[in-house]
Order: sequence, then structure tokens, then C-alpha cells
Amino acid sequence: MRNASTPSSRLINFLGSMNLAISLLLVLAIASIIGTVLQQNKPYTDYQIKFGSFWFDLFQMLGLYDVYSAVWFLTILGFLVLSTTTCVGRNTPGILRELRHFRENIQEKSLRAMKHQMTLASTADNATALSIAQRILTAQGFKTRTKQADDHTVIAGMKGGSNHWGYWLTHLGIIVICLGGLMDSRLPLMIAEWQGNLKPETRNIPAADVPPISQLPPSSYSYRGSVDIPEGNRANIIFLPVRDGYLVQHLPFEVEVKDFRVEHYSTGMPKSFESDLVIHDKALDKPLESTISVNHPLIYKGVAIYQANFGDGGSQVNLHLHPFSTRYAAQDMQGNVFRDYNLSSSDKKYKLEINDFRLFNINDIEEDGKAKKKNIGPSVTFKLRDETGQAMEYQNYMNPVTIKGQHYFISGVRTTPNEPFRYLHIPVDPKGGMERFMRFLSDMQNPELVKKSAMATTQLSMQQANMQNTGVETQVIESMVQLTSIFASKGSDGIMEEITKRFPQDRQEAASEAFMKVLNAALRAVYQDSLKQAGVTGDLTEADWLFFDDSLLAIDKIAAYGSPWFVQMTSFKQVEASGLQITRSPGKDVVYFGSAMLTLGVFLLFYVAHRRIWVWVKPNGDNRVELVLAGSSNRNLPEFERYFNKLQGIFRQTLVREVTDDSSTGKH
Repeated sequence: MRNASTPSSRLINFLGSMNLAISLLLVLAIASIIGTVLQQNKPYTDYQIKFGSFWFDLFQMLGLYDVYSAVWFLTILGFLVLSTTTCVGRNTPGILRELRHFRENIQEKSLRAMKHQMTLASTADNATALSIAQRILTAQGFKTRTKQADDHTVIAGMKGGSNHWGYWLTHLGIIVICLGGLMDSRLPLMIAEWQGNLKPETRNIPAADVPPISQLPPSSYSYRGSVDIPEGNRANIIFLPVRDGYLVQHLPFEVEVKDFRVEHYSTGMPKSFESDLVIHDKALDKPLESTISVNHPLIYKGVAIYQANFGDGGSQVNLHLHPFSTRYAAQDMQGNVFRDYNLSSSDKKYKLEINDFRLFNINDIEEDGKAKKKNIGPSVTFKLRDETGQAMEYQNYMNPVTIKGQHYFISGVRTTPNEPFRYLHIPVDPKGGMERFMRFLSDMQNPELVKKSAMATTQLSMQQANMQNTGVETQVIESMVQLTSIFASKGSDGIMEEITKRFPQDRQEAASEAFMKVLNAALRAVYQDSLKQAGVTGDLTEADWLFFDDSLLAIDKIAAYGSPWFVQMTSFKQVEASGLQITRSPGKDVVYFGSAMLTLGVFLLFYVAHRRIWVWVKPNGDNRVELVLAGSSNRNLPEFERYFNKLQGIFRQTLVREVTDDSSTGKH
């Protein structure tokens, strides 16, 4: 009677079970797919913009933004190591016995019951038959062992024992790979954080101001971080992203970006980029110089420096601020990317935060009815923050953009990073600037000029209609001035708001039509006077009136634009920064070694078969012997059947002169 299993044996059986190992491998495979598809260790704000609040919180709870350092992932990895180790330890004694045991004590009855077996009779004597069998098996690569009994002799052959080495190599390879992964994981950082010895920094502050509890020494065992270094500058730190914060990792040397180069396609898209680096280390007699590019890193002292990306390194931009209101003044200023500047006006204060400069912008532009990708030139991205801390983000293009044959200065605006830009199109005047637009807008905000233009237009219209009514004339002029002022400050929404307040609902449609006629007449009059002051004489052309229509569309959007100025970039001096990813991965070579073990093990398991052949030689009297040939294989049975048939032929041909009776009793 078998003894009841103990809890410890049940635990060992569970840990060493194939089902557990496959389940763990499946979960790790799914997690690895997620870690590949979902870009890891990005700033949390990027994930919030991409997924929204609900999915962001769910993915954060599951630790999907840093899968390979998630507690559940490391736990599963540890269990896989434990399970695989248990499996190897439990099965190794049996495999060793299998490799040492030739099974020469097998019985004749067992041989005849095998699927692959045959019987031969020969007139050769017993010694000759044994010699022939031994010679054939040796020639076929079998290791043999012979057992002599009173009435028979058994020759047991075995080859392909390396198939079992495949079992060890695959399992040990998995263990080595997992250990290599754990070596490069953030487990030490997580433990230090749990112990309170490490705390990620969440503030956007200079690296020099980061407290010691958020810094790591150069002797850290492994790390993976990034840093942007402008041309001509050097750094000895990198930033390790951790959830919604970061850690500062000090390097055992300094990295200088001597020069950065980028090549572009004709469309402006980047083709290739590379950096000339200089490594400064006290251990070197002279600085080490090297050029890196994508997929061609520099490896120094076990630290790999990759060319990851590129960006702005603090470019200098010259800006001209065109005011949309007479309450503000025009300004010229010089600024640098990543710097903030205070702007003052008559009644409000603003902060200009310059965030980015781009030399190339590839956008879809409609030409001949088709959307084509085209480089529309440099742009500057900035935020304008008011006294309350509210900010609007803008992306302004330096050069005019052609849309359906018309030229515009374009500015994109949005209130939050997760919404697309809304664009303001300011028409370009015949001189290639926006002076005509700004003068027209300024004139619309000049009550005296508007009143003068309205008066001239009204009087001319009443004379043409043979009307002489001072009261009506005054009322029309006042309406023109009032509507022009409302439109200049609030756009068409302001006009509709005025109509809603002054008229009942059943009269609003008629009032709107009348107001728009009066407003259009006033605006046309102001526009004509504005052009006369600019020296434009004679009848206005179709292009002049098209400019007028485009100007009204732009002015209508200014109220929602959120900035009292149109910030125009007039010139720039680009400074590029090389984006480097710097890693120290001592577990990488361990993973490579484990992968090689796993590959070799899988090859041995699938392509090497463990085969056994037995030859039972029994004297049969009258100088005759009977041979029973049988064999087995642990895999690829169809191929083994062909091999066994071939082996039968070899035995027959070798014993043909001695064969007196050839009867097959096996299933072929």
C-alpha cells in the first residue's frame, strides 16, 4: 500500500509541475508583449493624454507603465525560477539513471512485444553472431553493453543521450535568463524605496537641487536612463524615470557632445543622426573620442551609450509681439528655449514659457485637391500663463503657409495637452507681413476713426437714397460704432449676445440680419479708410476684398485665442541637443548565455532522439542461432521506423550467407 503524500511532497509536486511552469511562462509572455507594445517609462502626463483618466488609472494600478519592474512581474519571475529549479532537481536523478542504465536485463518476452522488432535465424555460431551484432551497432554509433546468460546473450545499445542534455539546457537556460533579468531589474531600487532610503523626485527642478535621497551613486549595479546634452556641453548624470517622478543617477565619467549631425529627407523628415562624443575619465590618459549613431552605441566600462533621439538644446529665438488690443504694446524680445520671461502690459501680467523650437514641421497641406506632406518651416512652441496660473499653449510658425492659394501666418492654440490645436489664420498682406491686418484691427478699436468712417458711409448712403433725417443718421452711426467695437473685442459671439439681450426670440433672426448688414457696412468703411491711410489709392481689387474677408474670419477667432499678442518669430539661432540613452546591464550577458543554452537545449530536444537497440542471441542447436532485434525511440517515431527497417536490412545483408530461415513476427 502506497504511503499518503505529505504536504511537503505535494508542494514539491506543485512547484515542479509542467502546468505551473507553462502558466507562468504564458503570463510572462503576455506581459512581455504588453511591455513591447506599450512604450515603457514615459512621463505619466503622456499616458494621461493618450489613454484618458479611466484607463490611465487602471493601467497604473496594474503597473503596465513599467511592466518589468512591477511587483507582480518580479514575483512571477521568481516563482518561475523556483518552479524550474524544483523540476530540474526532482527529475535529474531519474534522467541520470536513464543515461547509465542500458537495460541489458530485458526479457525476451518484452522484446517480442515491442512495435519495432524482428527475428532472424542464422547458421553462424554463437560467437560469430555476437561479433556481427556488436560490429553493426558500433558502426551505427551505439554504445553497447553485453550480458551473458546461460542460454542467451543480450547486446544492449544506446545513443542520443544528449537528448536528455536538452532537458537540462532548456530548463537551466530558463533559470539563467530569469536570473539575468532579475540582475537588471529595479528590485534593489524598489527594496531601497520600501526601506525609506530612496525617494523619487517629482518636482521639475535643476539636477543640482535634487536632494540626496533621490540620487544614486556611480557604483550602482545596473541602471537605464536618458539625458539630453546640447552641442558643446557635457554631463555626468542621467535621469531614471520612476512612476510620476525620477531619480538622478551619477555616472563614473563625463560625456561630452562635441558635435551633433542630422540628415533629412527632401520632405524634412529625419533620415539619420549621429553624435561625436568625448568621454572624460580620470582613469584615461587622454579623453576617449567616438562617434555613435542609431544601433551603433559606444560601450565603455560596461556602460552602453546609445543614440536615442534628438531635440532642442536651448535655441535662441527673436520674437515680435503684435498686440491684438490697443491696451497692450508691441514688444521685441530675445529668448531661449526652456526659459521663462515676464511680460507686462497696462493692466495684466503674463509669463512667457518657451518650450520648444523646431526647424522642420511636416504637415499635410492641400494642393490641387490632394493632401500632401510638406515642410512648412520653423516653429516655436510656448505657453502664455496669466496671473492666476492658467496657461494656454501655442505653436506659431515662422513662415507664411499657403492654403488653397492664399497665404497665412498660422498659430495653433490649445488649453490642455490632450486636445488638438485650433488654428488662427492671419492673412499675409502684399508686403509679406501682417501690418495691414494689425492696422485694420487697431482702426476698428479707434472709436473716433470708426465714427468718422461710419458717418461718411451713412451720409453717402442717405444722399443716394434721397433721405434727409438727422435722427436716423445719428442712430445708424451709433449702431455702426457700437457693433464694430463689440465685434473687434468679442467677435460674432458678442454680436449674438447683444441681440439676445435686446430682442425677443421671435425677432432675433430679423435683428441679426439687420445688425450684420450695418456691421458689414461699418467694417468695409473702416477697412477702406485704413487702406487709404496706408497709401492705397484707387478702387480696391478682388485680392483686397479677399484679404478683408480673411481678416474678419481671423478677428472673429481672436476672442477665443486667449493671448493679447500674436507672437511672431522673426529669426533664430538653433542649438541642437543629442538625446542619449545610457545603460549598465551586467545581466545582459547572463541573458545571452541563458538564451544560447535554451536554443541549444531546444535543438537537442527536438532534433536528437534517444534510441535503444537490443540484440537477443540464443543458440538453437545444430549450430544454429536465433536473433531477436528490437528497438525503441523517445521521439519522431515515423523516422525511427524507417531507420529500424534500414537496420533490419543491414543485419540481413551481413548474415545472408548464414541465414537459413528469415521469418518476421513484428509489426512493420
